[in-house]
Amino acid sequence: MNQEPKDWLEAELLDTLDEDYEIELEDAALSEEIRRIYRDKRPDQMDRKLYFRELLRLQTELIKLQDWVSHNKEKVVVIFEGRDSAGKGGAIKRITQRLNPRVVRTVALPAPSDREKTQWYFQRYVPHLPAGGEIVLFDRSWYNRAGVERVMGFATDEEVDQFFLDVPEFERMLVRSGIRLVKYWFSITDEEQQMRFLMRIHDPLKQWKLSPMDLQSRVRWEAYTKAKEDMLEHTNIPEAPWYIVPANDKKRARLNCMSHLLSLIPYAEVPHDEVTLPDRVFNPDYERDVLSRELYVPQVY
Repeated sequence: MNQEPKDWLEAELLDTLDEDYEIELEDAALSEEIRRIYRDKRPDQMDRKLYFRELLRLQTELIKLQDWVSHNKEKVVVIFEGRDSAGKGGAIKRITQRLNPRVVRTVALPAPSDREKTQWYFQRYVPHLPAGGEIVLFDRSWYNRAGVERVMGFATDEEVDQFFLDVPEFERMLVRSGIRLVKYWFSITDEEQQMRFLMRIHDPLKQWKLSPMDLQSRVRWEAYTKAKEDMLEHTNIPEAPWYIVPANDKKRARLNCMSHLLSLIPYAEVPHDEVTLPDRVFNPDYERDVLSRELYVPQVY
């Protein structure tokens, strides 16, 4: 290798930052008019350099948290709830971006199957709960019953009432079992959701995020508001309180959520074995096979 170690490390860091910039290209295909309107509506956007500096700092701390959870066989569940387009997925993506997928995993379940509809309501979520040394992030959770299922008529009033009776006891059981349970509600305004939906409609890279159910959430804004208020009233328990993340500003919401999550768990540095790169074993009799060119990916770029 001709490069000095310093130059090589700098190139690696720049490559890492390029990945961050790639993730941040959220309005890549928007029309200039929508860009202008959005900028006018969000004049206090966070400084980009400050955002990336804090993002990398917090992600470094999340690696320490991950190592502590793994080392101490802790069990952590983090629930992300909020209206459609509130930024839950973006926050989860930044939290998990540099973490070990064997330790930290995301659960985003589809609509229940006909068989699952006949089960105990919480049954399909239980298999996804963490074992010792794992962190599980729920991108929506059992709180579907208090939100979309209730508003869209997929659950009866009796089922919703039963849910409100059951969920505090269910979560207390989880906490008693040793699970650290954290619940976040990402909160955006009516105007902000409308703007984000318009951005998705005009962005080919994001149109897949819009479903008929999402569009109905605009029509039923007030019903969702009432459902959210009832949910918080019935399920905000001392053992597992709700934490509301103001999310009109995506960047600040991500950083605030990450910082708050780190503040809730008493993680610390854990011992690590020193890593040394072993010498390569050289066999003078070994000859590398010449593989067929057909096996290689075409070099388009």
